[in-house]
Amino acid sequence: MSDAKDVLLFGALALIWGTAFTAIEIGLETLPPLLFAAARLDIAAIVFAGVVLLRRLEWRPRTKADLALVLSNGLLVIGAHFAFSFVGQSYVSSSVAAIVLSFTPIITPLIAIRLLATERIVVTDVVGLGAGLAGVIAIAVAGGTFDGQLLGIGLLLASAVVFALGSVLTERWTPVLPTMSLHAWSMGIGAVFLHATAYAHSGASIRSVTWTPSAVAALAYLGIVATAGGFLLYFALLSRTGATNVSLINYATPVVATVFGATLLGEQITAATVAGFALIVIGFALCNIRPLWRLARSTRSAKGGGRPLERGEICVRGNVYTATHDSQSRLQPSD
Repeated sequence: MSDAKDVLLFGALALIWGTAFTAIEIGLETLPPLLFAAARLDIAAIVFAGVVLLRRLEWRPRTKADLALVLSNGLLVIGAHFAFSFVGQSYVSSSVAAIVLSFTPIITPLIAIRLLATERIVVTDVVGLGAGLAGVIAIAVAGGTFDGQLLGIGLLLASAVVFALGSVLTERWTPVLPTMSLHAWSMGIGAVFLHATAYAHSGASIRSVTWTPSAVAALAYLGIVATAGGFLLYFALLSRTGATNVSLINYATPVVATVFGATLLGEQITAATVAGFALIVIGFALCNIRPLWRLARSTRSAKGGGRPLERGEICVRGNVYTATHDSQSRLQPSD
């Protein structure tokens, strides 16, 4: 990421997604978590649908792959992911939520290896996963009882797992529908799923809650800027810099969330939280040691950018995994 524009785009995305955790914390003061998540997706679905209509894109799913993809995205990657993450964050601070969710890129390649290939896991995968789990456990143990932070961390960890699982499953289908239309459908299905879950859980509906100015502002920011705008920015950055560069956003976002949480919300930054985040970052580096090394070498001579997939490579939600065939063959991330 040597281009100044790419660095600015990366910084903007980190700022948007990092402050999203702050906005969630503000909204959760008055809004039920599941309904709050559903309303966020309502807005994002409307924005994406508007873009589809303005650009006159094909919007009707035409194949079984289209239907399978929008259902997998809508129910797992969007719906269940937000359900677990919003309820989980209601028990923990915004910084802790962002840090625990940064565990996602560690678990994703391991699920991909299991479901998409027959390659073996090498030692660095196991050590990396162990380091990441140790980081999550360090944060959880420092948090307190099962009724408080520990429960929230468990729900956030479940959010990371269902997001990774849904992301890997989507690679089984090749859609005909344009990406923007797929996002519109996925956001809409996720919103319906969350509204139904919210009503079944507590009878919550849009008309049953009190909307404060701060809650409305937080919701508007999440729906328009963080979700719709953030995803558009993410895919623009992905096409310019490649998957490994963009995957680093998972570790810039918690830093932003921690800074804003401490500054605006008065959240405490503990030594256990910092240590846990450091272990998660180490785990990510171990699970991605080869592509990160290639990235470090490539930035010396290239400005980055997307490239076609080579033989034996699979792209999972913007992260490229390469099947190697040496004595320690595995499916590994690649830039």
